[in-house]
Amino acid sequence: MQKHYDVVVLGRSLGALAAAALLARRDFTVLLVGQGARPPSYQLGDRPLLRRAFTLLAGSSPVWRRMLAELAQSQTWKRRLVPASPMVQALAPGMRFDIPPDTALLGREIDRELPELRRVVLDLYGELAHVNAAADEAFEIDAVWPPGTFWERRETARSAALLPYARAEPDADLLLDLPRGHFYRAIVAATVAFATDLAAMPPPFAVARLHGSWTRGLYSLVRGEEELEGLLIDLIQAHGGLCLLGDRAASLHLKRGAAAGIVIDGSQHVTGAGFVLTDEGGEAVAELAGGEGIHKRAQREWPRIAYPSGRFVVSIVVRREGLPQPLGVEAFLLPSAGGHARARPAARLRPGAPPRPVVHLARVGEGPAIGLPAGEVLLVAEAILPDRGPLNVIDAREAVLAAVVAELPFVERHLVVVDSVHDGLPAWVYEDGRRRRAERWTLKGATNTAEPMIRKIEVDPPGYLGLGGEPVRGPVERTLLVGRSVMPALGQEGQLLAAWAAARIVTKTDRRRDRMRRDMWTKVEIG
Repeated sequence: MQKHYDVVVLGRSLGALAAAALLARRDFTVLLVGQGARPPSYQLGDRPLLRRAFTLLAGSSPVWRRMLAELAQSQTWKRRLVPASPMVQALAPGMRFDIPPDTALLGREIDRELPELRRVVLDLYGELAHVNAAADEAFEIDAVWPPGTFWERRETARSAALLPYARAEPDADLLLDLPRGHFYRAIVAATVAFATDLAAMPPPFAVARLHGSWTRGLYSLVRGEEELEGLLIDLIQAHGGLCLLGDRAASLHLKRGAAAGIVIDGSQHVTGAGFVLTDEGGEAVAELAGGEGIHKRAQREWPRIAYPSGRFVVSIVVRREGLPQPLGVEAFLLPSAGGHARARPAARLRPGAPPRPVVHLARVGEGPAIGLPAGEVLLVAEAILPDRGPLNVIDAREAVLAAVVAELPFVERHLVVVDSVHDGLPAWVYEDGRRRRAERWTLKGATNTAEPMIRKIEVDPPGYLGLGGEPVRGPVERTLLVGRSVMPALGQEGQLLAAWAAARIVTKTDRRRDRMRRDMWTKVEIG
């Protein structure tokens, strides 16, 4: 055995990085292995493109605030944030609806587009404020989500009792006063679908929590996910952790049936570990262990996890003059306005054209601030592609671009670059109104073939309160899960809850460090 670490973390997702940073801060020796995950960005020439969409939805979560306090980063974090106004924008044929951060402005927007629903919509946001205040109080408590042991279940149950709708029927309708098929229902459904990691609509509490995360004060980072990732990696290293982002674990090393280390791909030596954390699922842990050491209970009771759909992402570089001035940072492009009286008919697709999907469009940034030439803007468009849906991966880029052009018609004349890492097709480069192909080998930081999409999750049977999926404790002793499969209904906040739970479990095994953490002056920060 060459080296030994208290904790080895596999992956570079939000959950993996947050857990690694917390444990390094708590004086554990930490090794982070990237496990083949790629960075958020890649390049065509000098232009940055993104392989996944990112919206900072967990920025106001009490779990994230608690992590920042412990990491002594609360003030630094506040200086990095840029408020989004409007927070969310919904575009459909003949319709544009903004959700601004100010209640008075929201009332004006409702009077402009949906005057007949003023009371209903304002009542909805009043109820969402109540739900999210209760959720903040519940998640402020130091607990394990989802709980595993008897004592964890008792402790977490006290927090869960504070959550409105947590035990409501799965098909309970929070939008009961809105007409079926109404445009506003489509807005809520779109915000929830792109925020959750579940493939289906999550339970009512998660619907309220996720839509609330878009609409109760949304902030962004100038460099997006790359900036957040860089912050957490810097913190891991500042507290003595080692990050091997380009490596991957080939197998788990077991000792008396428990994880005792990893073998890094290309190495013959075992890297020892007290715990192994991963942002992949239980099945990946079992594969790394070669099918050995799996708990009998896990063999009997482990939930079935399927991945029926994925997030297809398209990067679009466009000249600034092609974008309307009112375009917000976060927008949802809807195929229809739900029969609203003021809407115009949707543009007809040409025969044989792929169907128009719902698209989440993020305005990432422009010009030198993000590495683009002056006057150019980077948009990232994201659509959810079911494996058995009408739209296939090869046609998806064209369909997503068509959805963007349908609502932003001047974009087509000002396109510079369009690309997706998920279809394996050449990048599209526009010069003098003509499109040429840039082969994938010319892209820096991307593969020559199609890269897998981030998959959405289906859990059978549903986990804790319908919010959970796989347990935090993995199927092999001394392995812990910190990825999207643990609390998939809550999206980013679910990953943070899993990271906090895993860090808590590890810390509880060392009384000295647990006592040290409790005695920390985390509320008095310097710098």
